[in-house]
Amino acid sequence: MEQAADGANQQVLVEVPSITVTAAFDSSEEIAAARDLARTFLTDLQAIHGLPVSERVMGTVQLVVSELVTNARKYAPGPCELTLHATGNAVNVTLWDSEPALPIARTADCGRVGQHGLEIVLAVSEDFTVHREPVGKRVTAAITLADEPDSSHR
Repeated sequence: MEQAADGANQQVLVEVPSITVTAAFDSSEEIAAARDLARTFLTDLQAIHGLPVSERVMGTVQLVVSELVTNARKYAPGPCELTLHATGNAVNVTLWDSEPALPIARTADCGRVGQHGLEIVLAVSEDFTVHREPVGKRVTAAITLADEPDSSHR
C-alpha cells in the first residue's frame, strides 16, 4: 500500500490501495475477455475499494485494453500479458508482448482505414511509456480514475 499525506503541516496518513490483476491472452478471440477483465477490475475498484470510476474512465480503460491487446495479437507471435494496476488516482494498463519492435504512432490521416490504435491510446492516456524487455517489449498507458469536477470529458 502507498501512503499519502493529508495537508501541508499535518502528518495524517491515509492508506491508498494498490490493486493489480494480470492475465495472459493467446488468441484474437480473447480480446473481448481482456475488456471484460478491465470492466470487472474497475467495477471492483469502485465497489470494494471505494475508488471513483466514472463512465468515461470505464470506457477509456476498456478501449485502451482493447487497442493494446489487438495490436499485440496482430503483430506479436505468442501470448501477451495484460496487467491492470490501480494506485490511488490512476490505472496503469500494461501490456507485454514478444515482438521487440517498438510501436510507432503514424501521422494522423483521416483517410487511412485502420492502424489508428496507437493514436487512440496516446490521445486518451495521461502518460504512455514503452520499455524493451529481454524478450519483447512492455507498453504502459496511464488513465486518471477521477474526472475533473468541471469537465464532462477530457
